[in-house]
Parts: sequence; C-alpha cells; structure tokens
Amino acid sequence: MEFEPVIGLEVHAQLKTDSKIFCSCSTRFGSEPNSQTCPVCTGMPGVLPVLNTRVVEFAIKLAITTGSKIAKKSIFARKNYFYPDLPKAYQISQYEEPFCSGGHIEIQANGGWKIINLTRIHLEEDAGKLLHPEDNDTHGKTKIDFNRCGVPLIEIVTEPVITSPNEAYLYLTKLKQLLVYLEICDGNMEEGSLRCDANISIMEKGSEKLGVKTEIKNLNSFRGVEKALEYEFERQKGLILNGEKIIQETLLWDANKNIAIPMRSKEEAHDYRYFPDPDLVPLWIDEKWIDKIKSQIPELPKDKKLRFIKQYGLSDYNAEILTTTKELANYFEETVKYCKDFIKASNWIITEVLKILNEKKIEINDFNVSSKNLGTMLKMIEDGIISGKIAKEVFEYMTLTGKSAEEITKEKGLIQITDLEQISKTIDVVLKQNHNEVLAYIDGKEKLFGFFVGQVMKATKGKANPKIVNEELRKKLNSLK
Repeated sequence: MEFEPVIGLEVHAQLKTDSKIFCSCSTRFGSEPNSQTCPVCTGMPGVLPVLNTRVVEFAIKLAITTGSKIAKKSIFARKNYFYPDLPKAYQISQYEEPFCSGGHIEIQANGGWKIINLTRIHLEEDAGKLLHPEDNDTHGKTKIDFNRCGVPLIEIVTEPVITSPNEAYLYLTKLKQLLVYLEICDGNMEEGSLRCDANISIMEKGSEKLGVKTEIKNLNSFRGVEKALEYEFERQKGLILNGEKIIQETLLWDANKNIAIPMRSKEEAHDYRYFPDPDLVPLWIDEKWIDKIKSQIPELPKDKKLRFIKQYGLSDYNAEILTTTKELANYFEETVKYCKDFIKASNWIITEVLKILNEKKIEINDFNVSSKNLGTMLKMIEDGIISGKIAKEVFEYMTLTGKSAEEITKEKGLIQITDLEQISKTIDVVLKQNHNEVLAYIDGKEKLFGFFVGQVMKATKGKANPKIVNEELRKKLNSLK
C-alpha cells in the first residue's frame, strides 16, 4: 500500500502595529513582564474594547494580495476557554462571519507552480505567555507575562491541499516573505511573531477518502514544521500497516528529540461556545477603503523578481535569491547605481555578501559594507583599477574595517598595474627565468601559456592587468618561434 499525506496549516501572524488591537498599550517586544497592560487587555470588569483601525488596514493588505474575498460585514466573537495566560477567560476572535474567505498563495514546487488555496483569514487578539522555570529561573514556579494579551493577530488557514512536508515548508516561506514585504509582520518566529499549527492525515494513493487527522503544535521553525510532518506521516503510515487505528488528537512537537508527544485526545477537545462579542459592533468595510489601501501596496516579490530579470538581465535563479527579502533587493538596486555590470553585481552579492551574512548570522541591514562601497569597488574592476583577484582581497578588508575600496587600495598599494613598459619588463624577467619552459612552448606545448601568465601575476603580486599581460606575453612568445 502507498500513502500520501493531506496537510492543512493554521498560521498566526502578529501584526506590526504600535498598539494592541483593542487598547492603546504598546506591542513592543522584550519589555519588562506585565509592563504593557491595562484594564482592557487584561479583561477587567466594565471596560470596553475599541478596534484599532491600523489592524484592519493591515489585514486588508494581505487579503488583497492573496485574492481573498473581503466580507463587507464581519463580526467579532468571544472564544471561551480557561487557561492561565488568558485573564478574562475568553479570547476575542472571529468565527461564523470572518474577515475574509478564499484566496491563495503560489509556491514553486517540483519544477512548476502550485496554488495553495486558503479557507479564511480572520482577526483576533493574542493571549499572554507562560514563563516556565527553564525559561527564566523562577525557582520552580511558572509565572505569567500579560504583555502579549491583546496583541493583534491574523490567522491564515489553508485548505487541506498541501501534499508533502516540503510543500508546507515552501508555503510558509512564501507566506512569511509576503507578510514582511507588506510590512505588516516582522516574521520573527523566535519572538513568536509567526506561529504555526499543522493538521495532517494520510490516505491511500488514488483514494479520495481522508483519514483521521491529528494536529501538531509547538512548531517554532519552518524546518521544524517540515520535520514534524515527516515524522507524523511515517507514524500514521506505520499504524495503518500494523492494523492499528489512528486517534484524532493534538500532539506537541519536541524539537530536541524529533518526536511528537500526545497532548490531548478528541474527547478532551475544547467546546469554545462562540457567541458575538456584545461590546464590539460589526466591522463594515466599503470599496473606497479597499481601493485606498490597494494603492498603498508595494511591489511584491513575484513582480520584483520579473522586473529584475527584465531590467537587469538577471537569471531566474539570481533574481529569485535577490528578491528573497525587500532589504536585499534594495541593497542590490542601490549597488548597481555605482557600477554598470548588473550580472557581476548580482553574483558578488549572492556569493560573497551572502556568505558573510550567513557566517555572522546577520541581516543585510547589519552588514558593514554599504551598497555604495560595494558598487564603487565593482566599478574599479570595470575600469581596470583593480583585478578580480585583488577585489577579493579588498572586499575582505572592507568587511573587517568598513572602509571604502579607494581607501584600502591606496593604503595597501593594491592598485592594478597598467603601465605597459613595467609589465613588459616583468615578462622579460619571467621568460629569462624559465628558459626550458619557453623552449617547450616553442616546440608546441602551448598549454604552458597559462604557466607564464601565472608567473607574471605572481611576480607582480596579482596587480598586473590580466588583459595587458595576456596580449604582451603572447606577442613576445610568438616572436620567439
């Protein structure tokens, strides 16, 4: 028997607003515990929530870019459950009448494009955070930080159309890219700005009958989601092949042990008893508001990639890498303001710059070589002031000091030698020192030409202009035949 997974993802994204969804408390991350709370976000009796307009605008941006149908009227509901990090014992969310429905996100998988359909996107508030002993050394006691209560969230729910753990990873990567490009979420999973729950069942290939699904929580990285789904797919497959039943349950992923641990079964699942929140009026959205926000949407990753291919003549691969983040794309476009070889600039960024970023685990905005300095260095290669080999050395000094290429080449004496007389004299010395090789070259061993070039470059410490060296060397060798 052959099986395939059927996967649906629920993603919670914290919106990048300055204040919370229903009050004016700050959403800043990393503040002193319980320093950003008020009677509204902690649910004190008699308080009234007021909807943050910015939250709605951010949600509309995502709805437009995913092609979701925005509801003219949506309703906030109370989702009732008891948990220590939820002080008012309910969460304001949306249920029967959500913010929008449908839509899709495209991913590149298996050599082509695949559409991942969305079920809905809705608004809700976040709960607080439990600080366990291992997190903050509280002498064996769990404490609660309510700063996160009321932070605005959008929940993005897919249809069960994802058919492999890798597709789940690719979808999450594209979703995060979109959220960050729109500047509505910072996408930082380590800080809890982006969280994912995964639902998975399996079915026999060729069948249309879905199996019993399980839900995996506690997923704190996209690769973690992929690994957890791979594990659960194999676990469910093993149960069926052994004649056992799959139990509908919620599992917690243990990233250290790479196993999923049962949390609760279907019988223990919550009945949230949704009902419309009596303190919040329905949310009405008209076309004028949507059109206004549509005009504010920036160039999106796919459009930027196509423009880079057309405008700069880049390969599909290079354009894809450079548009991964808006900041990297901006760095490239700022770099090519100072040089003319767009392809060389893209290759330098993808190989040399990204190598440093990965080694130091920093973002492009934290890189100490400015786009102007990189572009100026590449222009020096184009103008024959330094060679490509010397440029590698100059770039290394740039990353260490933050200085410009002009400063470094002057300080280190690395400016390329273009004086024909000086190069000619060096070639004469090299040919005299390698008399046997010269005779062998004259006898037909023309592969030795590269050897002579190497000796000249060595003698000039890599500073001789390669083009002049090749032309002058060939001329002198041919005159000896």
